[in-house]
Amino acid sequence: MDAPSGAARHRQPAGDPDPARVATEGALWGAVAEPGFLNETVIVSDDAGQFNVGQHALCWVHAERLVYKLETFTDQQRAAQEYIRGLICWFYADLKAYCDDPTLRQGWELRARFDRIFLRTTGFVTLDRLLQRLTANKAELLMVLDRPEIALNTNGSENDIRCQVTKRQVSGGTTTDTGRDCRDAFPGLGKTCRKLGIAFRDYLGARLGVLGGQTVPPLPNLIRCRPAPYPHRHDRTAGWGHRPPGRRAGS
Repeated sequence: MDAPSGAARHRQPAGDPDPARVATEGALWGAVAEPGFLNETVIVSDDAGQFNVGQHALCWVHAERLVYKLETFTDQQRAAQEYIRGLICWFYADLKAYCDDPTLRQGWELRARFDRIFLRTTGFVTLDRLLQRLTANKAELLMVLDRPEIALNTNGSENDIRCQVTKRQVSGGTTTDTGRDCRDAFPGLGKTCRKLGIAFRDYLGARLGVLGGQTVPPLPNLIRCRPAPYPHRHDRTAGWGHRPPGRRAGS
């Protein structure tokens, strides 16, 4: 499970948190955790604090983007930034290769490479501080070495919610809560049907009991019967959202 973009982790909201909201969120998580639902689920996020629950992993695209967005003022700083980005891009590609065919030896090699990349000192103070921050998140960035079936980035979940956001921006709000629920639910149903290879019109026809329509089982049953995909296999590019640097040696 991956989580969409949000605020930086550990950022505290202005003022005291709403006790009712905290209690509600705790009750919701307890209702999921206590019966044993989603025990093996890993939540992949962009380091937003609200998603730091259960087993948690971090999105590599957002991690690299922090390096990409650093402001540089000298040729030395730009060179250091490009060099580190190249090492991260290469490391990311090798993580994807590991997920396709994981081995214990390769896992240990990648852990050692992570240390060589992120524990180095470049002389660019802001970049060095960022590398220290990313090093502190090593366990979550390398969660994929223990769970190679999870996604390396949150691109999938962000793409899934984009249609709801676009519709809300174009169409504006709704006049009733029921209208809002329908507006948010139907795009999600449509995307789920598309991922399962089902025509949305056939799904609606089956739910509405249209005569002569296709018989479509409940979506939860189809999801449970579907083999677990490797999300990163469908995205062989780095997926940075900007042009990644070329590979560099020396990692």
